[in-house]
Amino acid sequence: MELELAGDELRSVLNRLRRAQGQISGVIRMIEEGRDCEDVVTQLAAASRALDRAGFAIIATGLQQCIVDAESGAGGGKDQGQMRARLEKLFLSLA
Repeated sequence: MELELAGDELRSVLNRLRRAQGQISGVIRMIEEGRDCEDVVTQLAAASRALDRAGFAIIATGLQQCIVDAESGAGGGKDQGQMRARLEKLFLSLA
């Protein structure tokens, strides 16, 4: 399954990933500076949420594309059970 992100979707996902990248850099800097454990964990949790949200946005876009493909008959001959298993695996990877 090839993912095609439209302009707004792409921008949104990239913004989330950049935010997570900045938060992870912040966590590294905080650890190097010996900052308070609670502050480090809070920042790390924020980075994790940003990554999760980016992943869910990508999966949601993939699901939307699958539905559109199925409705238009452009499924490329892929077995529905196989597609379902692949999407389930993606969801579980973020769980």
